[in-house]
Amino acid sequence: MDKYFEILLIEDNLGDVRIAIEAFKESKIPVNVNHVTDGIKAFDFLKKASEYKNKPTPDLILLDLNLPKISGFEILSKLKSNDDLKQIPIVIFTTSHTQEDIEKCYKLGANSFISKPIDLDSFIDTIRVIGNYWFHLVKLPNKS
Repeated sequence: MDKYFEILLIEDNLGDVRIAIEAFKESKIPVNVNHVTDGIKAFDFLKKASEYKNKPTPDLILLDLNLPKISGFEILSKLKSNDDLKQIPIVIFTTSHTQEDIEKCYKLGANSFISKPIDLDSFIDTIRVIGNYWFHLVKLPNKS
């Protein structure tokens, strides 16, 4: 496989970011992980505004719910109502375990909801499973 898959990780916890990037590297799945820490930067990235004008359109978005400035719920809602961006799969990857959050995310159009494991090994395994599922099993649309 010589195609690189593009991931946008919207996460403010830099420890989780480092672990996720390392886990993707170890999984041997050809991915490029771009990272932003809040919703404003996420929208700039996706609109290719300012410093993000040359960034690729992601094949997958990993979205935390608990973010500064704009909540993950609001980001999800805006992305799924945007005709140019709604086809990008969004995996909610968050510390939340509440049924209320799960239901709200699916109602807003999330493609998956995964609670972050607390244990480091489980966290790494979960990232690998996400990569294998989305980039080996699922058929993704071509980017326009």
